[in-house]
Amino acid sequence: MPSETVAIPKPKERRPQRRLLPAALLGLFAIAAVIAVGLKGGSPSPSWGELAGLISGEGDALVRTIVAEIRLPRVVLGLMVGAMLAVSGTLMQGAMNNRLAGPELLGLSAGASLAAAAILVLRLPVPYHLQPLCVLAGGLAGGAVVIMAARIARGAAGMLLIGMSVTAMLNGLLIVLIAMGTSNDVNLFYAYLLGSLANRGWEQVLRVLPWFAAMLPVAFVLAKRVNLLQLGDDSASGLGINAGLSRIVILLASAMLLASTVAECGPIGYVSLLAPHLARAVILSQDARLVLPVSALIGAVLLALADQLGRLLFAPLELPVGVWTTLVGGTVFLLILSRKNGGAFHGGK
Repeated sequence: MPSETVAIPKPKERRPQRRLLPAALLGLFAIAAVIAVGLKGGSPSPSWGELAGLISGEGDALVRTIVAEIRLPRVVLGLMVGAMLAVSGTLMQGAMNNRLAGPELLGLSAGASLAAAAILVLRLPVPYHLQPLCVLAGGLAGGAVVIMAARIARGAAGMLLIGMSVTAMLNGLLIVLIAMGTSNDVNLFYAYLLGSLANRGWEQVLRVLPWFAAMLPVAFVLAKRVNLLQLGDDSASGLGINAGLSRIVILLASAMLLASTVAECGPIGYVSLLAPHLARAVILSQDARLVLPVSALIGAVLLALADQLGRLLFAPLELPVGVWTTLVGGTVFLLILSRKNGGAFHGGK
């Protein structure tokens, strides 16, 4: 009796890869749509023909200045900051092996806010053009305290507890500084704490750009280590990496991505927490090599779109982008939580 060849179906190993290209194309289309809304929305609102003429250097000089010097850099900055926040969140969630971990637990936002409050309230003699660098240094210092203290921690849970404790201490010092300030100081600092892209131009874009260009490739290089840490410290060590050292390196990269955005735009919440979840849901994968680029696209669109909503929806009144990301992001995240059990947010499951 002739033997029959039984075809064994191959496992669907490349399903996430097949979903990556449509997700990337959809993300790029969404970015183009957000840019169009950002350039056209508001008053004046140029037509498509006028917009094309403005790009080529034609048309009304005032409208061209508004589009090229006010709206365009704001959209570009929103896209960059959103991508950086999303990648920072993806790195931290992978390093901590906890889907509820956020870069804010690194002490970066609190450290940067504390530096900004010190400059404002204590009237420190810091030139205006150097203030963002000082805020950036404060954010990195806050992150460094957490990372150095985390060296004594046992595992990811201990590092999260240390991060929460350091952040609470820095926030306490921040409250003390705010109490020392005048009402005018408090109002100015309150606007910073909300997180905003208003009144940002090419100067801010150029300050963020080096961090964007340098740290995103570093994040993709670290993707393999993120994947190993998601298996657990024992498994990662068995596969030949130092779990503790790898976690600190990944947290440092996450800190550098977040600190530069907080220095220029203030603390903007929920993008770093929400974007990685949406990316995993889109491509149905926990692989950081796939999640990172999709998360970056989603974060860029989320933040830039939220900023345009804040700018246009209640015009001429403008709501800071941090308010929108908290309202929308918090609501969406609660919906995600309601559809998953607690174990879905731990250990990559």
